[in-house]
Amino acid sequence: MYLISPNRDDDLAVELHSKHLQDFPRDLVSLKRAQIICFYMGRPDLSLKLVEQVLPINGNENYIYGMLAFPLLELGRMEDADEAGKKGYEINKDDPWSQHALCHVYQFDCRFKEAVEFMEDCARSWNSLSSFMLTHNWWHVALCYLDGQAPMTKVRDVYDHCILKELERSDAVPAEVYLNAVGLLLRVYVRGELDAFGDRLRVLAINLTNQAFWFLEWHLDILIVWALSFTGEFNKAEDLLKGSKTRVSMMSEKKRQLMLRGLSLAECLFKYGKGDYEQALEFLGHEFDAVNFKIIGASDEQLDVFTEVYISLLLNTGKPTKAIQGIEKQLKKREGAPFLWCLLEKAFLMLGRVEEAASYGKKARELEAAYFT
Repeated sequence: MYLISPNRDDDLAVELHSKHLQDFPRDLVSLKRAQIICFYMGRPDLSLKLVEQVLPINGNENYIYGMLAFPLLELGRMEDADEAGKKGYEINKDDPWSQHALCHVYQFDCRFKEAVEFMEDCARSWNSLSSFMLTHNWWHVALCYLDGQAPMTKVRDVYDHCILKELERSDAVPAEVYLNAVGLLLRVYVRGELDAFGDRLRVLAINLTNQAFWFLEWHLDILIVWALSFTGEFNKAEDLLKGSKTRVSMMSEKKRQLMLRGLSLAECLFKYGKGDYEQALEFLGHEFDAVNFKIIGASDEQLDVFTEVYISLLLNTGKPTKAIQGIEKQLKKREGAPFLWCLLEKAFLMLGRVEEAASYGKKARELEAAYFT
């Protein structure tokens, strides 16, 4: 009853779950619900604490290790997440959350080809998954192809046959499919490869004018705003923005202050879609850090695209020095990502530092050749 009350406090909701789990530590459905609340709070630390609370009594359950791995991933504890994912996978090789966790680790380590091979081998076990889990696991595969600079046909095939294809199922949940579809297309666009997808974004945007898919997920709403804006559906995009602002205005003061960040991101994506880069950057701010935006209901991996948008905006508004700072910050985490080196090459060319730019371009090409060629 508390969870559906209009003035609930998420911290108290988590506390109530924690007390419940003290009495019923095998109630992993309750644990999962609590973790979802933590996810939308942007609090992987609380999520981890809940799992650890019941881990000793659930040590033989594969589900618990997927639940353990995810907050570890979000806290940047990749070795621990890898260990947890492997433990769940050893108990049940068909457990999708353990598979998902291991793919996250491989992606983070820029082991893109290994991640693709692993997930494509696991895909035989995905037919019974929910629309979100099925398409999200394929979204990860597509990202590995994209980040590893595979031929764009590989990415497009995953989009067509493994993500959008899900809509043909009678029990599909379209919003869950669209979240992964439009999230992937935004990545493709930032990389300058959208032409390879023909009119797919326009077709998707037409579907997303349907308000039945609005106000279900903050993350999805923000992505829809971009898709509608980019394809010229400005009135619809503005309607979605207005509705989002109304929702925020009705929140408690505590929640409202947090969700103002989500609104600023939505405003940025609206301007970005229109090509108003200066205004988009103003909404995002000149000290953008994606970690502060988890409250939209997105993982670190999902938020990375907004960091790429931020860097793209800096470059498009003639701020290469600031862009370099952002790129170098990302490279500390993912040195093996060719796209980051390409961005660095572009930034140094803008500064007229041709020799350094050439060395970064060479690094990008070497990495590209190491993955899928």
